[in-house]
Amino acid sequence: MLSKIQGRQIPQLWSVAILGTIAALPASIIINWLPNSEATAGAGVMIAGPMIAGAIAAKRSVEPSAAGLRAGFLGGGVAISGFIITEATAVAWSLNTIVFFLIAVGMLLCLSPVLGLISGRIGGWVANTVAGARVDQAS
Repeated sequence: MLSKIQGRQIPQLWSVAILGTIAALPASIIINWLPNSEATAGAGVMIAGPMIAGAIAAKRSVEPSAAGLRAGFLGGGVAISGFIITEATAVAWSLNTIVFFLIAVGMLLCLSPVLGLISGRIGGWVANTVAGARVDQAS
């Protein structure tokens, strides 16, 4: 099924992934504000976003691991954007630093979808387990 946004078609997998990523942003930011918190907002979005997307996908008959993979990629983009906004202005950008940064960005964008795939499967499993338990108890 495709969603329409301003005359363009967005596949349901991507709309679920975007929804999961956006839903995870407030919780990740609040966790980051807690005292003595070592978590970052980007890391929270890379883990919680695919779980939420996987749970939503399981209820919409979409593959949870595919939605989690896409949400993980979006979470990696959020993590990189967060670093650029908060820390990049304080870094002395030499050639070595730029090369290291580009390699790190490439690795993050390759590994975050894998983490998202795993988290999406977990989110889909939890959604199916909770929904299955509710149906069994009502019978």
